[in-house]
Amino acid sequence: MMIMLAAGLILVLAIIFSMLGLGGSMLYVPVFHWLGYDFKSVAIPTGLLLNGITVVSAAIVYLRSGMVDIKGSIPLVISSLVAAPMGAYLTRFLPVNTLILLFALGMAFAGGRMLLASAKPDKDVMMPPARRIPIMAAGGFGIGLIAGMLGIGGGFLFVPMMLAMGYPTKKAAATSSFVVIFSSFSGFAGHVAEGHFNWPLMLATASAVIIGALCGATLMKEKMKAKWIKQMFAVLLLGVAVKLLLTLYL
Repeated sequence: MMIMLAAGLILVLAIIFSMLGLGGSMLYVPVFHWLGYDFKSVAIPTGLLLNGITVVSAAIVYLRSGMVDIKGSIPLVISSLVAAPMGAYLTRFLPVNTLILLFALGMAFAGGRMLLASAKPDKDVMMPPARRIPIMAAGGFGIGLIAGMLGIGGGFLFVPMMLAMGYPTKKAAATSSFVVIFSSFSGFAGHVAEGHFNWPLMLATASAVIIGALCGATLMKEKMKAKWIKQMFAVLLLGVAVKLLLTLYL
């Protein structure tokens, strides 16, 4: 019964997050935690696996539509791919409450920034490659480290970074979904190497994620406006950040 409840919740979340170019683990992980699963050994690795599956399904739709900047994403892909397993290894040294606090603060920061940006139009000029590539490589490494450590794909940080560099909102969301594939699965592999997994839960929720991601990506491509995407992103992040902080301190 608990596994079926988890699968139903994940289906709804996958629809929403695939529209944002995100894997959704920033909500998958807290949901598993609130359902009673261990934060380190089950919630984080399962969140990373589902994160990867969500963005694979969504990225297929975006790639076919020509919305992904494959060449421009290479610095992010390589740096986050290398860093995510390192972050997974670091979880053994951090207490659960510290991980939850970091998770909540990261979401609050990203959500607040995105909410402020939702009223602003997309930038007209892209940052020159000579500046953009080093920043993306360094940012990708840092985000990959955080992603592996906290069980997230990093999309909630990739998207704001790309927007600041001049990417249009939809292109940033679509490109983020492509990059997050690599950080998610490399981080998941790092957790499996540490012995963190629950296969029955993973198999049940993976099916829900595939269906939800395909539905969400199609909706975003055809019907969603850039302002709506930013606002949905911000509200979800801030809401979950508050809930996690209340859980820790009340």
